[in-house]
Amino acid sequence: MSTTKESPTKELTVEDKLRMLYDLQLIDTRIDRIQGMRGELPLEVRDLEDEIAGLETRKAKINAEVAEMEAEIKERKNLIKDAQARIKKYEEQQKNVRNNREFDAITKEIEYQNLEIQLSEKKIKEVKLRADAKAEQIQEVGNRIEERSQHLKYKREELDGIMAETQKEEEALLAKSAQFRTQIDERLLAAYTRIRGSARNGLAVVAIERGASGGSFFVIPPQRQLEIASRKKIITDEHSGRILVDPELAKEEELRMEAFFREVH
Repeated sequence: MSTTKESPTKELTVEDKLRMLYDLQLIDTRIDRIQGMRGELPLEVRDLEDEIAGLETRKAKINAEVAEMEAEIKERKNLIKDAQARIKKYEEQQKNVRNNREFDAITKEIEYQNLEIQLSEKKIKEVKLRADAKAEQIQEVGNRIEERSQHLKYKREELDGIMAETQKEEEALLAKSAQFRTQIDERLLAAYTRIRGSARNGLAVVAIERGASGGSFFVIPPQRQLEIASRKKIITDEHSGRILVDPELAKEEELRMEAFFREVH
């Protein structure tokens, strides 16, 4: 937030740029804090959704396998019925045979049909055993889906609760961050984004604290501190690469931005 409203035709001073950069850093840090409140919840929710989808796919596949088994059992039962009908027909024919040759031929057909019945009955038992095992798998997967779904519900409620508390503030902060980004020189903004992206805590602009750059133990020489306090040029920390501002400027902008934060909270 700048000290004065700049005219579109007026070139920003280095101090103006430093103030805007530090304000942007304060806003982005607050956004980071809000998003940090959600922690791993969004990832956990997404992982649970993916896991449940995978389980549902597995369950559908097993159900399809069971349906195929049931179709095979039905087909085998029909084969048994057909074989029994043939046996009955052959037995009637045996009563009217004219010689032993015909009798033996029909007897062999009856034996063949009986073998077909035995084979089908054996296959039906085997398929039923596999189907029973698949039914147990379906039950296990179903229980797992129910358990993970309950966990997902809990995690979603937890995430939704946090989102409900912070969404309005986050949206306002994101809009303000975007506004500042349109006002900052592209090369300076690119440097800020690059430094912020490589910093573990997301800090690209820091104030001098106890003679060192914020969060650092490397002391800045007094002459360098005077240059930073003069606000005549953009100066970076030679160790961390962060952009440095003097404590007075930082304090002024923190107080100024605090009013905005209270307003959107």
